[in-house]
Amino acid sequence: MMDSAKKSDAIIMAEAIRLVGEGVSVSFPVNGCSMLPFIVGGRDSVILEKPVDLRVYDVVLAHAIPDNVAHLENAEKRYVIHRIVALSDENVVLMGDGNLVQREYCKRSEVYAKVVCVVQPNGKKCSTGAFWGRVAAKVWYILLPVRRYLLWIYRRVKR
Repeated sequence: MMDSAKKSDAIIMAEAIRLVGEGVSVSFPVNGCSMLPFIVGGRDSVILEKPVDLRVYDVVLAHAIPDNVAHLENAEKRYVIHRIVALSDENVVLMGDGNLVQREYCKRSEVYAKVVCVVQPNGKKCSTGAFWGRVAAKVWYILLPVRRYLLWIYRRVKR
């Protein structure tokens, strides 16, 4: 049985997905630290739009299965706002910028929205599709072998 908070979250998520599917831009608060340092959970919001064209390094809202449970027959999918790290005609591989190894997998049809902008508390908007944002995302992905240390430094500096 689903508790009331999860049920409420599920209703909000369904409504956001419905609106985006109808072509409405939706502002959505984010939680967690899986997208550090580019999106700070509990502080930033994202603007979601209909995913017209998908490319590697896009940040998307998807219904995906984590790789650590993908082998289980009844593994449960979850909604994530993560970056696309690999893409084929049918399949999408996602990874949070703050993750060290965890990836998620879904079909293209399970990508419900594309993050077009990150909104900070002061109202500043950072486009995720801008040239320098894409360069930063690519460099961050290349730095995956040392990401653990960079995130440790980031967390100490941001205290």
